[in-house]
Amino acid sequence: MSNTAPVLYEEPGPRGRAVSRTVSVVTGLVIAGTLAWLVYRLGQPRTTVNGAVLPGLWAPERWDIFAEGTEVWQALLWRGLVQGTLSAAGLAAVLAIGFGIFLCFARTAPQKWIRVPAAILLEFFRGMPVLLMMLFILLALATTGYWAVVGALAVYNGAIIGEALRAGLQALPRGQREAGLSVGLTPFSSRILIEFPQAFRQMLPIIVAQLVVLLKDTSLAYVVAYPEILRISQQLKDYYGSTTYSFSIFLVSLAIYLVVNLALSALARWISRRSGPKAGVATDEGGMSLAAIGVSAKPQ
Repeated sequence: MSNTAPVLYEEPGPRGRAVSRTVSVVTGLVIAGTLAWLVYRLGQPRTTVNGAVLPGLWAPERWDIFAEGTEVWQALLWRGLVQGTLSAAGLAAVLAIGFGIFLCFARTAPQKWIRVPAAILLEFFRGMPVLLMMLFILLALATTGYWAVVGALAVYNGAIIGEALRAGLQALPRGQREAGLSVGLTPFSSRILIEFPQAFRQMLPIIVAQLVVLLKDTSLAYVVAYPEILRISQQLKDYYGSTTYSFSIFLVSLAIYLVVNLALSALARWISRRSGPKAGVATDEGGMSLAAIGVSAKPQ
């Protein structure tokens, strides 16, 4: 029998590789040309509807507010990013993980009177738009904008995380629970001590990715007058003049969002690599770590 692994497609020959390289080069040139044209067009002077001529978007006078002092940076980075966006997103992330764990256990409970209401709540929260949830908490519960943002993000993302954790539990082999029961654990103890830690570790990259979505959804908070980075940028444009500095403030705010989100995405990729199966850990036939339940892996 051949040991050659099956392939899904035939390996291209010299002509196919040459065509692939040509297409890649042409595509790269088209993308680079488009970006260069866009940068050029943004740098050209433009005329407003009132007939006033404005300098190009790369003109120094459109960026001088970032070099004259620290007021703009303090407003964007401290008031907008730290006190606004990260403050709300950090608390919402902790509450979302806790709420997701609660929904996961309730959704997988053996008792029907617990499982069915949890499933209804989970589907309701997953289907509710975050913005409407913020407005409901703000208006119906008469809270501040901060708690409207935190509550809405925690509930919505908690429902997503709870469903991911439930999928992680269902993906585990049946031998996981059977191994726990065989050493005298109760079904609940087996779920807590053996199954859930493995499901949480497997779903951790997905959870972190969902937290990136949570962070981006804080931009909806400007509707409830919460001073996160997007609302602070709007206030800065109104203060300095929306016509002159609108693009520069927008671009800096975009760069801040990208840096934070790319950092969280890199964290998710690092966790994904770290949370893979560890070599050298003895497992039973169901794939369960015997050390997790205190069983020696040494031969008797």
